[in-house]
Amino acid sequence: MVSKDDFVPGFVPKHTHGSVDYTGIADGHVHQCLDVVSPAIPTQDGSHVHHTEGYVVFEDGHTHFYRATSGPAIPVGNGMHVHYYDFYTTIDDGHRHRVHGVDQPAPGNE
Repeated sequence: MVSKDDFVPGFVPKHTHGSVDYTGIADGHVHQCLDVVSPAIPTQDGSHVHHTEGYVVFEDGHTHFYRATSGPAIPVGNGMHVHYYDFYTTIDDGHRHRVHGVDQPAPGNE
């Protein structure tokens, strides 16, 4: 059994990542974005990505939907890795928000 803090060399199948982030400011406000990605999807170059979709937290009388794919794995040491993401929400209430950053580390350095 692999826990979230275990050192694991290589690729860990079916792992996921979570993130807690905020959107960029648009129309004078931000939304919180709480996310858990799909299980790892191997890529032809030997890395992997994750898909995600959901809604940002209700704020200022509305919400926004998003659907995105992460970048490849980025090793961060101690047998862990993260993924960079950069996407926009849907346009709702006349505007959209950008969300970008890295997710929480997960076991595996690939």
